[in-house]
Amino acid sequence: MESKIEVLSTVKIQQSPDLYKIVDALNRTLKEKDLMFGLALDQDDQNKAIFTIYRT
Repeated sequence: MESKIEVLSTVKIQQSPDLYKIVDALNRTLKEKDLMFGLALDQDDQNKAIFTIYRT
């Protein structure tokens, strides 16, 4: 079985220590809707984070 992950949206936002809590809550709440959320620090600007929404 092949798993395909589709990027729906990506946005660069100001980094905050609690952003991961929002991403965790979204992942726990919406996994049944085949949605997944990611958060990564921007490699060019450590003050920015990249928030991504995926369809699984």
